[in-house]
Amino acid sequence: MKKRSGRNGFIFLCVAPAVILFVVFMIIPTLNVFRMSLFQRSAYSTKEDFVGLQNFTRLMSDANFIRSMQNTILLIVVVTIVTFAFALVFAAILTREKIKGQNFLRIVFYIPNILSVVVISAIFSAIYDTNNGTLNSLLSLFSGKTVAVLWKGENMVMVSLIIAMVWQAIGYYMVMYMASMASVPQSLYESAGLDGAGRITQFFQITLPLIWTNIRTTLTFFIISTINMAFLFVKAMTSGGPNGASEVALSYMYKQAYTNSSYGYGMAIGALVFVFSFGLSALVNVVTKREPLEF
Repeated sequence: MKKRSGRNGFIFLCVAPAVILFVVFMIIPTLNVFRMSLFQRSAYSTKEDFVGLQNFTRLMSDANFIRSMQNTILLIVVVTIVTFAFALVFAAILTREKIKGQNFLRIVFYIPNILSVVVISAIFSAIYDTNNGTLNSLLSLFSGKTVAVLWKGENMVMVSLIIAMVWQAIGYYMVMYMASMASVPQSLYESAGLDGAGRITQFFQITLPLIWTNIRTTLTFFIISTINMAFLFVKAMTSGGPNGASEVALSYMYKQAYTNSSYGYGMAIGALVFVFSFGLSALVNVVTKREPLEF
């Protein structure tokens, strides 16, 4: 009895610090966001006026917020699909094909994940520069005439953000999938090859099903992280411009809370984004659920 009590006490002492930190820095601030969303106040004032659900009602008719949510959803869908498609293909190629310098290529692909968002944003801002940018210079060289595309203009800014975000994320997930693919028995591919299955068929019939658990886990994680990364890229590259064309939900929340002195309204946006993220994660888990395969 004493041994069990001592064991439980030891487990409690090990777990307690993490639980306390989680409650203090995660649970309480999250609950406070929902509480403050019911008040009207500025970011640097302690005066609060209770307005109930008025902030949420205002959101439904705020065209700028609706546009920012549309941009957020666009980034989640497109960046997720493109990133995972390229990461899986590159991982399969580097895992199964005999290519010289495989380790070097892994390092090259992973480097963008090491760089901070600010550095990546600076690199792509230089590439997208209208006058002296690398991209326009290359287009001018190959076309034989001066090209001055506004890559960060209203029509192209979302495409420019998508390219930067995909470039930053591919290497990390490629390495993760390479680790999963390396554990798939080579005998399965050899048997499939003897049955006449080609590389593409083997990829969809063997590789994907056997690493699906890893894909499902990383997919949920990536969708949530994309919401946060979108804010960082927008803040560093475009500040939501031009004319709000690249505004995302969290950047709009930041401006409302700390620039327009509408802290309660900003917290209402934060609360809605939290519910949206939680609901989207649950939906992805349900849609991607399937019986795990064993080998």
